[in-house]
Amino acid sequence: MALLTAHAKVIDGGRLVLPADIRRAMKLEKGDSVVLKFDGESLHIRSTDAIIRELQEMFRPYRSDKSMVDELIEERRREAAREDRGE
Repeated sequence: MALLTAHAKVIDGGRLVLPADIRRAMKLEKGDSVVLKFDGESLHIRSTDAIIRELQEMFRPYRSDKSMVDELIEERRREAAREDRGE
């Protein structure tokens, strides 16, 4: 993605108005949430959706295609079968 540079103004109440080209590039719409990160010299703005996608990708290797509910039911049935056999 191309680097975008824009000027913004802080208005009444500390509101920061993001220029339209930045909002379009970030795919932000009215009411969307963003996360602000200040590192002492810079302010980073990320969409909540982008952070969620990044976290989903990070945890994808640990995801099971099997339902946790199905796994629990299967485990309970094995336990019940062992109890029926007197184990």
